[in-house]
Amino acid sequence: MKKRLTVIAIALAILAGLGYWLYDRLGGTNPIQISVVNTNPPTLIGMTYEGTPQDEGLGETFAKIEAILSTQPGKKLHTIYEVEPAGKLDTMRVFVGLEGIQVDSLEVRRFTEDSFLIASLEANRWVMPGPAKVQQKLKEYAEANNIALTGVFIDKILSEDKVQVIAPIARSK
Repeated sequence: MKKRLTVIAIALAILAGLGYWLYDRLGGTNPIQISVVNTNPPTLIGMTYEGTPQDEGLGETFAKIEAILSTQPGKKLHTIYEVEPAGKLDTMRVFVGLEGIQVDSLEVRRFTEDSFLIASLEANRWVMPGPAKVQQKLKEYAEANNIALTGVFIDKILSEDKVQVIAPIARSK
């Protein structure tokens, strides 16, 4: 019996070690890099979707912007989750857009702030930190450096495993 428990403990330790090794190899331990950028946040052109996450309108909104994206080499998809859903049936509000293009039929989001924080993340999507964790890190950085944020967080999708989160810094009064 004691030998069996020892074998099980060793097997669990090996599995835990392999799990951590895989987590690390996928980028799960990569730090969130935060820096200050002293320029205006990007102006975005896009569409706002409001509804439930399961509604086909969400997919259609992304598809329309991705269709424009496919004709714009070098451009990256940006999202601003204004209302994040807690569940599948909760209402969400998300702006999906692109930087540096002009399309008359789309919404324009301009940011007048003079600077912003940018958090850079690089990890496999399975181990990428969630939005709440990244926003919390940005808020902690801002507080530690006596910076007031506007409360807007812009996700810039660089690739499947690289994301930046832009947090405009509020103007001093």
